Amino acid sequence: MSELKARIIEDMKTAMKAKDKGALKAVRMILGAVKQREVDERIELDDTQVLAVIQKMVKQRKDSISQFKDAGRDDLVDVEEAELVIINNYMPEQLSEAEISIAVDKAIVNSGASSMQDMGKLMGVLKGQLDGKADMGVVSALIRSKFS
Repeated sequence: MSELKARIIEDMKTAMKAKDKGALKAVRMILGAVKQREVDERIELDDTQVLAVIQKMVKQRKDSISQFKDAGRDDLVDVEEAELVIINNYMPEQLSEAEISIAVDKAIVNSGASSMQDMGKLMGVLKGQLDGKADMGVVSALIRSKFS
């Protein structure tokens, strides 16, 4: 069993003992998504794959929050934000924009990229380096700003 999955299970047990319904709901949701992927693919996920599931959940929560804000549903925004805080506990430490910019600059130099046509190649290189540590939307925006 991956370390991250074991940590999630332990946090679920802790939330049960503390009778923290909000945390328990969010942790069960994470564990359910991980187990669903394991059943679908008939494998046991490693830490990288569990992290990918968690990243997808973070993206879903952010999308939901923006849609609920647009619709004026502050009650649902609060629920999603609370879940997002708990889900983010399992994400690795996020890089600052300055650190992301340095990584983008290195990738441009190393790959010899010179225009927006090379963006796909750069994103491929950077996704491997920054996966889980940076929002790829921010990375994409930085690359665009460097070539414009």
